[in-house]
Amino acid sequence: MEHSKIISSFIEEIWNHRNFNRLNDFLHPEFIDYSLPNSLSPDKEGLKNWIVATGESFEHMTFIEDHITEGKKCGLRIKMNLKHIGMWRDMEATGVEVSVEGFRFFEIREDKIVSHWALIDGQKIENNLKKMSSSCKIGS
Repeated sequence: MEHSKIISSFIEEIWNHRNFNRLNDFLHPEFIDYSLPNSLSPDKEGLKNWIVATGESFEHMTFIEDHITEGKKCGLRIKMNLKHIGMWRDMEATGVEVSVEGFRFFEIREDKIVSHWALIDGQKIENNLKKMSSSCKIGS
């Protein structure tokens, strides 16, 4: 399968729709996620736990803005739309909707994702939530 198709399907099926029963369709048995918090294992279960935890804090949708593939490596510039629905960084749910851009980098082996790195600015998310939740609201 074309590498860009593997990655875009992974983002849609796993991140956006949380079809965890399809993880083995996308992840190589030697999968390592280098972007997970230290409290999670850097494997398939750690990734699943991270997506579940993220979903408890945010309704989230990821969109691919740019996609570059060369050989077995794929780089993405993404945009995430987030609605704050649960506790995150000691912040109670605000209902605020924010967007953040970031980057993801994947390595493919045998038509499956073997490595993943991400750079998402969590501080920007936090700052925007604080700013938006403390601003003056008009109407009901």
